Amino acid sequence: MVGVIPVVQAQRLADDAGLDLVKISPTAIPPVCKIMDYSKFKYEQSKKDKENRKNQTMVEIKEIRLSMTIDVGDIAVKTKQCLKFLEAGNKVKVSIRMKGRENSRSYQGVKVMEDFFTGLDGKAVQDKKPTAEGRNITMMLSPAKV
Repeated sequence: MVGVIPVVQAQRLADDAGLDLVKISPTAIPPVCKIMDYSKFKYEQSKKDKENRKNQTMVEIKEIRLSMTIDVGDIAVKTKQCLKFLEAGNKVKVSIRMKGRENSRSYQGVKVMEDFFTGLDGKAVQDKKPTAEGRNITMMLSPAKV
C-alpha cells in the first residue's frame, strides 16, 4: 500500500523492482494499480482455470421412451435403467410418442408417465410434469437430493 502517487513515480517503482504496473480498476478515481509479475499472474490464472474445468462435471440429458401400451415388466426394466441414469447424476427425459388413435387419448399416456414416476420410489424429482405437446408427451426428471 503506497497510496496515491503519480503514474510516472509508480512506473519507476515497478521498473526498479523488475515487475509490471498493472491497472486493477481503471475506472476508479484515481485508478487502482498493482505492482506484480504479470506473466506469472497470467500463468497461475490459466492453471486455476484448467483445474476448475477438470473438476467440473457436465450434466447430460438421457432419454427414455415409453409407449402408451407398455406392460408392467417393461416398465420395470425402463425404471431400472432410469435409476442408473439418475444415480450417475444425469437428468432424464421420459417421452411417449403417440400414433394414430392414441392422440385422442393422451390422458392415458400421462397416466403411464405418472405410474412410471411412482415406480422410482422418490429417487427422482420432476423438473417438468408430464405434458402433451403435439404428438409427444414429455416429462423431465432429475436426481433427488439425499
